[in-house]
Amino acid sequence: MTKTADISSKRIISLSPENWVKWVTQIPDITATEILDSEFQWISRESDVLIRAQSDQYGEFLALKELQLRYKAEMPKRMRAYISLAEEKYNLPVYPVLINILKVSETEIPTTYQSEFAGITARQDYRVINLWEVDANLAFEENLSSLLPFVPILKDGAEESTIQQALQKLRADENLNQLETVLAFFATFVLDSALVQQIMRWDMAILTESPWYQQILGEGERRGIISGIELDLEIKFGSEGLQLMPQISQITNLEELKVIQRGVKTVNSLEELQRLINF
Repeated sequence: MTKTADISSKRIISLSPENWVKWVTQIPDITATEILDSEFQWISRESDVLIRAQSDQYGEFLALKELQLRYKAEMPKRMRAYISLAEEKYNLPVYPVLINILKVSETEIPTTYQSEFAGITARQDYRVINLWEVDANLAFEENLSSLLPFVPILKDGAEESTIQQALQKLRADENLNQLETVLAFFATFVLDSALVQQIMRWDMAILTESPWYQQILGEGERRGIISGIELDLEIKFGSEGLQLMPQISQITNLEELKVIQRGVKTVNSLEELQRLINF
C-alpha cells in the first residue's frame, strides 16, 4: 500500500494548529487564526511554523515553533534571529518554542540566547520542549492526537504495544492517517526495521523519500567525512593540523567538506589548506 511521504513538521502542525499552540504555549484561551509565511528575506531557510494567534489575556501575537530533528549548538542564535525577523515582518509580539525531537546527549539545552559585547547585552528567552521528556500517554488524548506519530520517541512510548495502539488511532482518523509514515520513521529508532514493517504492513522503502530520513543520511555522511579529514590532518600535520578541526566541524555543506578532504592530501602546508577552507 503506497503512503504519502510528506512528514514535514509544517504538514503535521497544519493538521491541528490550534491544539499545537495551546500545548506549546500553555495559554488555555488561545485560538489559532492563521498559519503565516515564515520565510524571511535575509536568511536562507524557514523557521518551521509561524502561527498568528489570539488570546483574551494577551491579544494578538505570533506563535513561532521551530522543530529540530536533533538539537544543534547554533540554535539559540538562530532562534534569536527568527524571533526578531518575525517581529519586524508582522509587527506583533512572538511566543517562541524550540521543539527537539531526538535526544542527542545529556547536555543541558539552553532556553536563552545571551551575548555581551563592550558592555552591551543581548538576550532572548524561548521555551524548549524535548519530545523524549513528553509522556507518551499525552498523545492519546483527543486534543493532542497529532502527537501520535512521535509516540515511539516519547517517554515510555517505545513499546511495541504502544506503537501498535498509536497506529490504530492514526488509521482511524482520516485527518491523521497520512502521518503513518512519520510513526514508522520514528519506530525504526526503537524497534527492528523488520518488526516495524510487520506492524505497518507496507513497504518500508517509502521512508527513504522522507525529508527527515534524508537529513539523517546526510548527517551520517557528514560525520564520516569530518572524521576522515581529522585523521588525515593528524597523519600529515600532527597536532598542529588538528587545530583546524573546530573551524572545519562548523561546515555543513557536504561538497565543501569533500573539497577540503581532497585538499588535505594535496596541499603542502597548513597555510595553503587554510586558504582552501576560507575560499
